[in-house]
Amino acid sequence: MQETIMEVGKRIPLDIKKLGINGEGIGYYKKNIVFIPGALIGEEVYAEITKVGRNFSEAKVLKVQKASKFRVTPPCPVYDSCGGCQMQHMTYGSQLVAKKHTVLQALQKYVPKHAKKIDVRNTIGMEDPWNYRNKSQFQVRKSGGRVQAGLFAENSHILLDIDDCIVQDRITNIITNAAKEIIEDLGIAVYDGRSTKGIIRTIVVRVAIQTNEVQVVIITTRKNFPRKEEFIERLKAIDHSIVSIVQNVNNADTSLIFGDTTVVLAGKETIHEELGEFAFDLSARAFFQLNPTQTVQLYNEIKKAAALTGKETVVDAYCGVGTIGMWLADGASEVRAMDIIPESIKNAKQNAENHNLTHIKYEDGSAEHWLDQWQKDGFVPDVLTVDPPRTGLAQSLIDTINKVKPKRFVYTSCNPSTLAKDLAQLTKNYKVEYIQPLDMFPQTAHVESVTLLTLKNK
Repeated sequence: MQETIMEVGKRIPLDIKKLGINGEGIGYYKKNIVFIPGALIGEEVYAEITKVGRNFSEAKVLKVQKASKFRVTPPCPVYDSCGGCQMQHMTYGSQLVAKKHTVLQALQKYVPKHAKKIDVRNTIGMEDPWNYRNKSQFQVRKSGGRVQAGLFAENSHILLDIDDCIVQDRITNIITNAAKEIIEDLGIAVYDGRSTKGIIRTIVVRVAIQTNEVQVVIITTRKNFPRKEEFIERLKAIDHSIVSIVQNVNNADTSLIFGDTTVVLAGKETIHEELGEFAFDLSARAFFQLNPTQTVQLYNEIKKAAALTGKETVVDAYCGVGTIGMWLADGASEVRAMDIIPESIKNAKQNAENHNLTHIKYEDGSAEHWLDQWQKDGFVPDVLTVDPPRTGLAQSLIDTINKVKPKRFVYTSCNPSTLAKDLAQLTKNYKVEYIQPLDMFPQTAHVESVTLLTLKNK
């Protein structure tokens, strides 16, 4: 009887040939591709198959028989179960190399005709790749009578109670731990993930790294609940750095963190953050980069790619609270920007006004709508800069860009796969001058990049 090549529970030896886009090792067993989290290039491992798909299998490492020289012991106690950091078992230098290779692999998959011609530069890393995240979003549950806050174990609904996340800014850990103790002391009901009988769903803490101002956001299933005023007073007393306490109501059966209703419970609506020469006021739902230290590097790379001389007009799409447009403002004759989140546009307008940047105009709405409208009005930007979510550019925006044809196009991406997919369409009209990867999230498989595209002469 012929042996089944792959089945769950089968144990096999594997040589790891490369890393996948999620930081997992990739090996081959009788021409079948196998993805193995925690394995490194060049290693020989003994593994057990955990999942069999149509064109691939997944496995877990049972034993590393020949270890890579780049392997280290992960310092996080929940590293194996959390899944939030995929690369703590690698030296930091090898993480940077792997992230460049992730970009190269994406190009080879989605734009094979152009991949070898594109200049992909070495990844820009951090001097200290720990405790860099300025915002935590920890889910709240109750287990054994104790209130817990943390992240769900990878591919599960099991909450890991995390007291000290070593990629989070330390104050976010301190405040989250204190908040869950207050919830427990006051006996406030906790969301169970199924019904809205519980009240507290999520604790969100964001710190402004340069000013040390902290905002605490409590996500609840309803606006009013028992002992609410006492809860607020106890939160205020956690630390003097807390200047804003906000409640957001989300009673939907959804994995989304925030609901539509936001109420300031104490202090200010925003916290004040500084990047370089600029300052920004951030409300609870406003997007802001999670690694401010590395964000300065990122924005300087965007500015370098934009190559402004003072004469150019710029459009900043997906502008958030206006950071990129403001960063480019001193080199532009005019900046126009847009975002679909009204609160972000409100913050952006205030931020620009605070810096007397009168040549920046903000609009509420999609990039494709405004680019199309402005072209009809006779305005086509010299430089377009975009910083979309992980899903990449909307097809409607790609179509609009290929129609409007700004001369210079700076694409900031947090997902090499969607970047490469978008480039497959954009390269009809644009030449990719280079891609500069940056490490915005050390210890994880995520890689940010800045791509410069210039309009082809036809």
